[in-house]
Amino acid sequence: MHHVKPIRIFMTGVGGQGTLTATTLLARTVLAAGLPVTSGEIHGMAQRGGVVESTVLIGCKSPKIGHGEADILLGFEPMETVRALPYLKRGGLALSSTEFMPPLSVAMGKQECPSLDEIKAQVAACTDQARFMNSQTLGIQAGAVQSGNIALLGALCATGALPFGPEALAATIKANFPAKIQAVNLKALELGVAALNA
Repeated sequence: MHHVKPIRIFMTGVGGQGTLTATTLLARTVLAAGLPVTSGEIHGMAQRGGVVESTVLIGCKSPKIGHGEADILLGFEPMETVRALPYLKRGGLALSSTEFMPPLSVAMGKQECPSLDEIKAQVAACTDQARFMNSQTLGIQAGAVQSGNIALLGALCATGALPFGPEALAATIKANFPAKIQAVNLKALELGVAALNA
């Protein structure tokens, strides 16, 4: 195990989106790179429409992330990105989907849905290191809407913020998925990297 500067990653999405699959994949990629990792699910609503929050911590003693402590925020749904913003440290890296999959409270009209511009403005108030992409659309292009999360993960690996690149994530996908799902996820990964560099 080589010494690594601690990186705290906070991930959030909506149930049924594949947030936990993304969490597991990222954690396994860190392990394969020979780095110490802790991952956990803070808040898991497995049913569709619930909020899912999880963490992946590289080289950290504690598995917890408090407000203002996340180096990286990965938001698989823009409203969830905003809700999780308090966890991101000032100037941290935010990667977010631009496509709404509102949680049930919004769908049932209990809450107003902000516009994407409002969301981008709130993120910009916290950090100038923010990237947005239509990850669900990329997932659909790759062959499965859930693989949109893999597109976002691929983009994260391509930012240089992690101690490995997209090829490390590709290797984990190959090691952990059956052939059929593998192809879709590898395509999504490729599309995510391309979207980041676009």
